[in-house]
Amino acid sequence: MPIIDMHAHVTPERYKAAIRESGEWYGLDSKVGELGLGGFDKSLPERLAEMDVLGVEMQLVSPTVGFYQYGNDLELTKVIHRECNDEVGEMVERHPTRFAGLATVPMQDPPSAIAEMERALGELGLKGVIINDHVAGKTYDEPEFRPFFAAAEDAGAILFFHQGHDTCVVHRTRRYKLTNAVGNLTERALVYATLVFSGIVDRHPNLKLLLAHGGGYTAYGVARMDKVAGALEGHRGGEMTPPFGPNDGFSQKLPPSDYLERFYYDCCTYSGRVLRFLIDTVGIDRVVLGTDYPAPMVLPDPVNWVRGLTELRGGEPEAILAINPGRLLGI
Repeated sequence: MPIIDMHAHVTPERYKAAIRESGEWYGLDSKVGELGLGGFDKSLPERLAEMDVLGVEMQLVSPTVGFYQYGNDLELTKVIHRECNDEVGEMVERHPTRFAGLATVPMQDPPSAIAEMERALGELGLKGVIINDHVAGKTYDEPEFRPFFAAAEDAGAILFFHQGHDTCVVHRTRRYKLTNAVGNLTERALVYATLVFSGIVDRHPNLKLLLAHGGGYTAYGVARMDKVAGALEGHRGGEMTPPFGPNDGFSQKLPPSDYLERFYYDCCTYSGRVLRFLIDTVGIDRVVLGTDYPAPMVLPDPVNWVRGLTELRGGEPEAILAINPGRLLGI
């Protein structure tokens, strides 16, 4: 089976050409596409050559997260997303053994998000969508998002949760890159908790949920989620008894930690010891290769890194590099 990077981004060439020619693209500047950072300026031939050097045979590519544009005018966002997704579709069509694709969709309007998701999967042959951890501050337990999750389950779409710029940390400080270093990981734990506690995962058991950056703090905080839900190990097999009373909005059927196996997590942890803890917590069959290529936070030399980790054993490296990604993508 091919080695597949499930967490890779692309800044569209049509956007880069417009920035070079006029300095803007549908009103967006060069910062949106992260030009000048990491490897976002690299061309498609350069990307393919680097994949060969790294031993990555396929990437699941998604538009750079600056293109979310959930706070922009809806009609403009729809145009931007359609253009981005068309380019990802073209990459997949031209190089079907090297790329699979995720779309970006206008989550500020769930009907429009559903329509673009269905177009991307049907017309373009993409595998799912990349979405932010929240929609301009709204979390996914809001009733307006229920049709989106139902449609995603029906379509068999991968839902890849990945932060976009400001996170909850920005309310405390913008210094030290803490929005990325700490806020990023906090947001993923919030996504997990929101999807679980609201009952979304129960209502849609066949959702394909992929959490970027090892799921953030999810694996490390899930025992506390069990505690607050009254579902620590000693309570299993009986009724959950939340220590603060039963009226905190919990809707999940099981202890929060029982849902760990309903999600996938990329291996972009930068630490063998952290990756070992993640595997032991969620199960080896739920962890996939993910590098954040070509961002500044990219996991360097990922294939050799995974294969060289002393913390991994037996068939675990190949499960992460090829078997689990292939199963999630259905190839």
